[in-house]
Amino acid sequence: MTRRFRTALRRRLGLGLLLLLPAWAPFQSMAAPVTEAESVTDAWRFRVYLDEREIGYHNFYLQQAGDVRVLRSEANFEYRLMFVKLFHYEHENRETWDGDCLSRIESRTDSNGQPYRVDGRAETGYFQVDGSAGEAKLPECVMSFAYWNPAFLDQGRLLNTQNGEFLDVAISAPIAEPLTVRGEPQASYRYRLEAGELRLDLWYSANNEWLALESEVRGGRKLRYELL
Repeated sequence: MTRRFRTALRRRLGLGLLLLLPAWAPFQSMAAPVTEAESVTDAWRFRVYLDEREIGYHNFYLQQAGDVRVLRSEANFEYRLMFVKLFHYEHENRETWDGDCLSRIESRTDSNGQPYRVDGRAETGYFQVDGSAGEAKLPECVMSFAYWNPAFLDQGRLLNTQNGEFLDVAISAPIAEPLTVRGEPQASYRYRLEAGELRLDLWYSANNEWLALESEVRGGRKLRYELL
């Protein structure tokens, strides 16, 4: 395997994941690992696959007190080919929500050595964001790509939690289709989301529980989340 081939494949994988996950210098955890003893209201734990190969995990932990919700997510992916590590991705994000509006966000990402960050907070009349994409004053009520919260499906613009971009999004009407979840068939609804170069499908149960995600990344490969 030549150095040029490895470099091209790293770049292709990295760009695809950057679009999907909506700084590590050095990467310091923003919170201690969540344990079962903590007051977690909901949790979504996913195995992540690139095509048919398992490459890591992406977990989401939600704590709620009244209208205030705190969501922490952590992702770790690694792709190897012939014992050579071609790509590594590490992401941690902490969001505080007041109802369905972000009031605070902190995220740090290492995408194969490339650092990204986002820091944002609600101010009077607007949401201030400072990220790798620059600084901006956004509308007062902002939502991120909060796949865990079905209210995000009604939004026309969403905040990318990896670099701070505020993106126009288009989300299709739901299509009923069966899905296998934890080895069992389940009725579900699929939504198609488009934002810039990002194209992904999301599946939800009849009760609006997030069940799965699939996206085509650069090179025509499939990135897939399967619920544990």
